[in-house]
Amino acid sequence: MAFKVTDVELGEWAVLGVSGELDLVTSPVLRQRVHDAVAEGHHSVVLDLSDVFFCDSSGVGVLIAARRLIRSCQGRLRLILPAQGASDGSHVNRVLGALGVRRLFDVYPDVDSAVSDEEGPLSA
Repeated sequence: MAFKVTDVELGEWAVLGVSGELDLVTSPVLRQRVHDAVAEGHHSVVLDLSDVFFCDSSGVGVLIAARRLIRSCQGRLRLILPAQGASDGSHVNRVLGALGVRRLFDVYPDVDSAVSDEEGPLSA
C-alpha cells in the first residue's frame, strides 16, 4: 500500500487520513500536511491513523511535533487509533504505548467520536 494523506473538513475539524507506512521517507509529507492545515487556520486537527500499518521513530516524532505545534496555537489534536486498525491491529497504538508516549495524545476509536465534543478520549 502506497503512503497517502487525505484531508476533509468536518465542521471546525481538519481530518487528515493517513494510510500506508509512516517512516523516515514518508513522515516529512505528514509533517508538511499538518503545518499546512495549521497555516490555513485549522487549530482542531484529527489524524486518522487507522490505515497506518507501520510506524517508526520518525513517524512518532512527527506526531509529537504535531502535538507541540497545535498546542502552541491553543489548538486540539486528536488521534484515531482503533483497537483493530490496518491489517494486524493498530501498530501505531502499540508503538506509542511501547515508547510510553500514548498518554500524550487524546485517542479516539473513529472519526465520528473524534470530531464530537460529547465523547471523551479512550484511556491510555
